This record gives sequence, structure tokens and C-alpha cells, in this order.
Amino acid sequence: MLFRQLEYFVAVARERHFAHAATACHVSQPALSAGISKLEQELNVSLINRDHAFEGLTAEGELLMIWAKRIVAERDAFKAEVQALQSGVTGVLRLGVVPSASTTVALLVAAFCAAHPLAKVQIKSALSSTEIGRRLHDFELDAGVTYLDASEDPRLDVVPFYDEHYVLIASEMLIPDISTTMTWAQASRLPLAVLTPEMRSRQMIDAAFARNHVQLIPQVETDSIASLHAHMRTGRWASIVPHTWVQNIASSPRTRIIPLVDPIATARVVVAINAASPGSVIARAFAAVAAKLSLDELFDQELGELFDQELSRVCPVLLHPQ
Repeated sequence: MLFRQLEYFVAVARERHFAHAATACHVSQPALSAGISKLEQELNVSLINRDHAFEGLTAEGELLMIWAKRIVAERDAFKAEVQALQSGVTGVLRLGVVPSASTTVALLVAAFCAAHPLAKVQIKSALSSTEIGRRLHDFELDAGVTYLDASEDPRLDVVPFYDEHYVLIASEMLIPDISTTMTWAQASRLPLAVLTPEMRSRQMIDAAFARNHVQLIPQVETDSIASLHAHMRTGRWASIVPHTWVQNIASSPRTRIIPLVDPIATARVVVAINAASPGSVIARAFAAVAAKLSLDELFDQELGELFDQELSRVCPVLLHPQ
């Protein structure tokens, strides 16, 4: 049994198409088919249901897939370990990120690349926590930035990244009076643009409203962070977002940023990697960098400074009494 044959088999199962799998493996389709046939002959089983095209895996094929992914991943991890001893951490880190962390993850990637300049990073940022967990288990990702409640899995090792809490962002046209905080019940009376219900950040928002016996009925829902930013920029809609977004939102001078209370809803964001030993060298290096960052203090300081600026502009006497 050759590693190459297992790679061909994994590629066919992933692509569900022989020609596409051959392209992914940079071989001809006859060479790929011959490699899989030799694998079946050696194991004395049929691995793939096929007539003239891929029709799915057999029961034996499904079982081999579990082992094949792990074997190939362990082979790649060993090669990376040897290379790391020779020249430092290299290769490509495949990183999955929940949408709400798609802006903050740049801070972690910057720190990682500074520590390991020969490494590269590929980011998939449109993944749910559930999908990140699945891909980590299947060795399709090296690391994920996800929510703690979705990664409480003994097969994953997690490193706390930061705790996000929520702020209301609105134009002064919608909120003419400055306020140090706002309740969720008060926020529900504003025209809101928010993320769609399948996103974990939105689910946290819905839960906070529910604790106040309020059902969120937004005027605009979007699955795009860029679209949400654009709607907020018009000034016609308020939105509720993680406080970690604030520095990345191109707000106007007349934008209000107000922490939401009663309750103060929080969600822990973590870096997760596969707990299998010895595991991926590049994933362990990424988790080690994450463990050294102190982003909670940074984000809280940035939010406090922005809020002080807003108070100083609208009510300077509050901060600078005569």
C-alpha cells in the first residue's frame, strides 16, 4: 500500500468525481484509477461504487476513509516535523474562522507570521462552528477560530482567544441622546440590521433578547459582514455586533457606539486544533502563538477610548469639567 494510492482514494471521495480528483492530484485519470484499483486488489475489497462514474463509497470504503485521512495527515505532520527541525516552521496553515472573527483573526495571523516567517496561511472565513469542528476532525483544517461551546470536544485542543460582548451601533439620527449603556429591550425598538439566524453571533443576540422576553424582528438580515457594514453606514439602521468589530467599522463622526446591558451577553472565542498526537506542527505553532496574545485587554481598551471620544465630542463637560 502506497501513500499515493491513499491520496488518490481520499481525493475521489472528496471530489466525488474521478476527473476532478485526478486534477487535484496532478495526475491523469487513468493513473488515478489504476492506483485505486491496485489499492482494492491489495485489500481484496471494493472501495467505490462505480459504473461509468463515481456513485459513492462502499461500506469498506467508508471505513478506509477514516484511516486514510489520518494516515495521510500523520505523514504530512511527520514531514513538517522534520522540516521544522531543519529550517523552522514552514508549509501552509489551513485556518477556518467563524464569520464574526474574520476581522480580529488578522491580529493572530500577523503574530504567527512574525514568529514563523516561512509559513503561509489560507483562511476559510465563511464556516460555521459546526463545520470547523467537522473539518478539524477530518484533517481538512489545521486550526480553527471558533466558539467555545461549539468546540467542547475531547478530540480538540482549545486555547482561549478572547471573550466577545455586544454593542449597539447607530447613527445619532436614531439615537439623538448620548448614553453610557443601553438595555436590550431599548435596542429592540430601533430599526435593526443584523446577521442571519444560522450564525452563532446572531444566536447569542437572539438569546439575550429572549432573556428580556423580547423577540427580535429585524428589518434587514444579511449573511454578509460587508453588507451589514454598508447598511449601518447609511444611518437608517442600527445593528448589534461584537465589540471586537468596532475598530474595523468605517463609522462616520455621527455614529453612536453603546455597550448593551441587562444582560451583558458574552461568548468565548477560542483557537481549536485536532488533539491527535503528535499532530500538526504548524497547528501547534499557531496555537502556541495564540496562547501568548492578550486580546481581551486590547479590545476593551479600544472600545473604551472610542466611547470616551464620543462622550467628549457630544458632551465635553462630562469628561472635561470646568
